[in-house]
Amino acid sequence: MNKLVKSIPNTLTCCNLFSGCVAAVFAFWGDFDYAAIAVVVAAVFDFFDGFAARGLKAFSPLGGDLDSLADMVSFGLAPGVVLYSYLCATKTGTAHEVLPFVAFLIPVFSALRLAKFNIDTRQTTSFIGLPTPANALFWVFAIATLGHHGLSLSPLGIVVVVAIELLTCYLMVSELPMFSLKFHDFSWANNKIRYVFLALSLILILVLRMESMPIIIVMYILMSIVEDIAMKTNSPSN
Repeated sequence: MNKLVKSIPNTLTCCNLFSGCVAAVFAFWGDFDYAAIAVVVAAVFDFFDGFAARGLKAFSPLGGDLDSLADMVSFGLAPGVVLYSYLCATKTGTAHEVLPFVAFLIPVFSALRLAKFNIDTRQTTSFIGLPTPANALFWVFAIATLGHHGLSLSPLGIVVVVAIELLTCYLMVSELPMFSLKFHDFSWANNKIRYVFLALSLILILVLRMESMPIIIVMYILMSIVEDIAMKTNSPSN
């Protein structure tokens, strides 16, 4: 029975992986709404597998490697396929045959991000660089939102999309400190930025629904930058 309980975190990780595969299939079908939902489901499983591992004290090298592989599919490959399918469906002129492949920079940089995370001991309570789930949620919901307003983009619009992709890829492997949503206690003093972020996110979700997600991820990045600047300004060395 104990062995069965210890397998719960890995089972949740496998559910994350399965959801990521489903998201990729929906993306190839051009059903961006369901692809986004599948990525959200994967993110929920990704949160609870770590939660279960901590609660059951079921950490293992197998679980850590499995988690990275699942995240690579759900938060690397799936959003890459979403952007690829979107660019394929968009009028891109003579670049139509080649341009969509730029979308696969997302899984490439996601792999780099995940590999760095596994060997970086600084990222136990916070993150260094944009987490892959946040990047994935930004892209799948941004593309779903664009899909609601028509698939065709102007050449300038396509350039903007690619430029944003390059920026988010850079952010994943950057040295930018970013706060996590892990609560070690529930005090206001130690979790002020988390409570503010969650409250603002809830308001945006209630008002904008699924179209709020890209805004929430941008807000997360900006709040992390502000917090980093504030911490450096208030540090004793200054």
